[in-house]
Amino acid sequence: MPLTTTGELITRAAAARTAVPAFNVITLEHVEAVVAGAESAGAPVVVQVSENAVGFRGGRLLPLARAATAAAEQARVPVALHLDHVQSDDLLHQAADAGFSSVMYDASRLPYTENLAATRSAVNWAHAQGLWIEAELGQVGGKAGASPLDAHAPGARTDPDEARAFVAGSGVDALAVAIGSVHAMTTPTATLDHTLLKRLNAALDVPLVLHGSSGVPDGELRAAVAGGIAKVNIGTALNVAMTGAVRDFLTAHPDVVDPRKYLRVGRDAMVERVSRLIGVLCARPSP
Repeated sequence: MPLTTTGELITRAAAARTAVPAFNVITLEHVEAVVAGAESAGAPVVVQVSENAVGFRGGRLLPLARAATAAAEQARVPVALHLDHVQSDDLLHQAADAGFSSVMYDASRLPYTENLAATRSAVNWAHAQGLWIEAELGQVGGKAGASPLDAHAPGARTDPDEARAFVAGSGVDALAVAIGSVHAMTTPTATLDHTLLKRLNAALDVPLVLHGSSGVPDGELRAAVAGGIAKVNIGTALNVAMTGAVRDFLTAHPDVVDPRKYLRVGRDAMVERVSRLIGVLCARPSP
C-alpha cells in the first residue's frame, strides 16, 4: 500500500490510547524484518533510518531509503518512514525528497537556548516542506558509544516547565523525553520515572516519544504507553536478536560461507522480536 505518514499514525495511536512502534533499520534484512513483523502482528509501523545508519552506508541516504520505500509500498499494513537523530542540516534537507514524512532533529547535545534556536530553524524549514518534526529535551544518553548520564544527574531528565516553553518556542510536532531510558542498552533493565511522565503529559499538548526502549522491560513499556507515550523507538533489540541468531548458527555450522543461510536466520529472529514488541505496545488497555 502507499506510504503513510508518521503524524497520521501517531494521531490514530493517541486516539486509541496505544503507541506507534518505530524500529531503526541498518540493513535490507532489518527493513524486511520490520515489515514482516508488522504484518504478522497486523499493526502499522514506522521504519526509522538514523544519521548513524546513513554514516555506516558511506553517507548515502537514498539506497536504504529507496529499499525501505519499496518494502513499505508492498506491505499489507501501513508503514511510514522516519529520519532519526539528525544533527546535520544537509541530511535534514534530503528528507522530503527521499520519501520521509518525519524527522527527529537532535540538538539535545547543545545548551537549552542553542537547542531551541537550532530546533526552531529546523522546524521552520521542515514545516515548509510538509515534514513532521520531533525533537529531544533532556538527555537520554548512550548514543554513538557515549556514556549515559546518571539517571539523577542535573539535566538528565526532561523538566516539564522547560519542555512546555521549548515546545511553544520551537513549534515541534512531538517531543522525545528523558524519563530513565538509555540508548543502546542490550538488556531490559531500565526503570522509568512514571511520575515525571505524568507531569510531562499534563504539561504538553504534543505527542511524547520514548527513546532507548530496547532497555525497557515489557511492563514498563506498557505503563509508559498508558502514561502518554505515543511513539516508541526500538533499535538495539533488533540487533541483539539478529546477532545472537547469526552467532549461534555460525557456531553450529562453522563451514557455512553463503551469507543467505545465516542472514535468513538473523532476519527471522528480528521478525519474531518485532512482532512480539508490537504486541506489547499495541495491546488495547482495559476500559
